[in-house]
Amino acid sequence: MAAITASLVAELRGKTDAPMMECKRALTEADGDMAKAEELLRVKLGSKAGKAASRVTAEGVVAISVEGSVGAMLEVNCETDFVTKNDSFLALANAAVGLVAKHNPADVDALKVLAYAQDGFGPTLEDVRKGLIGKIGENMSFRRFKRFASGAQLATYLHGTRIGVVVEFEGESVAAKDVAMHVAAMKPVALSSDDVPAELVARERSVAVAKAAEDAVIATAAGKAVQSAEIVAKRVEGGVQKYLKEVSLYNQAFVKNDKLTVEQMLKAAGTNVKGFTLYVVGEGIEKKVDDFAAEVAAQVAAAQVAAH
Repeated sequence: MAAITASLVAELRGKTDAPMMECKRALTEADGDMAKAEELLRVKLGSKAGKAASRVTAEGVVAISVEGSVGAMLEVNCETDFVTKNDSFLALANAAVGLVAKHNPADVDALKVLAYAQDGFGPTLEDVRKGLIGKIGENMSFRRFKRFASGAQLATYLHGTRIGVVVEFEGESVAAKDVAMHVAAMKPVALSSDDVPAELVARERSVAVAKAAEDAVIATAAGKAVQSAEIVAKRVEGGVQKYLKEVSLYNQAFVKNDKLTVEQMLKAAGTNVKGFTLYVVGEGIEKKVDDFAAEVAAQVAAAQVAAH
């Protein structure tokens, strides 16, 4: 039986990030063979992937890759903000977005089967993802991506790693970069008022109608005159038009000079924006909020039941 020294255990821990006792057990089982111990650990750590798969991944990063007029943007999620600073996780995100740009996968499932190796895991991107779940001990997932290859110029902006913007344009690159930064700050939903999705317009109109009805009830209760249906209709439509200007890129006041709209700034710069894509990490994902007191109470209750 080979001697399992502290230095051997430390070396294996450095290679795998596995807990110290797990490293010692693996080395003991492998009779000191480092390569075999690594393999044993990966088998054991890989089982964590299944347990982690059900955990919510509402944190993460946005990664962007651009080469010439071809580019991609990808959101990769994890469970905690701590992991977003992990070098292996960041390497995975940057490699994955590069694969999107290069290979044009149809969807996330197609992306996962592309060839990639990292940290001793592979031969596919999915194998690396599962391996890192075991190594880091936290669930992670590829959420969404978009590839850009229309022939337009591409301007990008990353605000930290949580907000990413890609702007497709023709003209001046400085103006386009400014637009990308503006989009990150102001989060428009469409290029122009005409492009705002119909469901968003309908929702805003519904809110305006409900507010008008509430105002009528308040006026009646106060003994004041209720506005005519015609005036109410104009108020509702005015509210909708105000909303459309607020959420459409061209109509927004430019963040670097609020005396100009974005459309006016672009015209002065001789630049035409053909489209933009905005990713915000975790947008639309319901985060789990842990109630520590409730968790402890549940554990105590379970222990009392077990005692009886």
